[in-house]
Amino acid sequence: MTQFKICGLNDFRNASAAIEAGADFLGFVFVPDTRRQILVEKARDIIQECRKQYRSDCPRIVGLFADQPLKEINHTIKTCGLNFAQLCGEEAPSYWELVDSDVIKQIRVGDAESLSELVSDVRHQIGLVVGRGCTPLLDKNEPGLLGGTGSTFNWRIAAGVSSDYDLFLAGGLTPGNVGQAIETSSPWGVDVSSGVEENGEKTPGKIRAFALAVRQADR
Repeated sequence: MTQFKICGLNDFRNASAAIEAGADFLGFVFVPDTRRQILVEKARDIIQECRKQYRSDCPRIVGLFADQPLKEINHTIKTCGLNFAQLCGEEAPSYWELVDSDVIKQIRVGDAESLSELVSDVRHQIGLVVGRGCTPLLDKNEPGLLGGTGSTFNWRIAAGVSSDYDLFLAGGLTPGNVGQAIETSSPWGVDVSSGVEENGEKTPGKIRAFALAVRQADR
């Protein structure tokens, strides 16, 4: 079954909706000066309430970071009890190894005239990530932005590597297109943020619709 992550959460209502919809991962953004940024203390309270209410059914918790001091990241991991740190910046492999949790490393996928060359480049980057014991996440490359833009990339790129590696597919996924994305690329997991928002805010209805689309694609 395809794993799925609901990312950019900032309240218990939507975190609870994600859990009840069967999410495998909950994502909280700790990147400063971004629209979905959540304060560490608020995230800690939401996560604690999720674990209190749902116990063993609580999904794994992911914190998103980008080029932040290692001490700050590890403090957040400890405070919130994060299972994963998702690194969305230009962090070097030597940095990944010093993070006090499992790591998901974002790989930004751009455009190229040659699909085969792009697949080869992405495969190389994934190999570096997996070789360090981390999980790769493919997202659309938008110059100057870290992700969460609602833009897709060519899913055939992911299809060219997903049979060999467990990877997350992100970038512009919605309840309306995630089924096609899964059919095209067969990723281990899918990641959504803007695709379950309405007027910039998460909604339980869209979260449930996304989960249903994932499960229908699996069937």
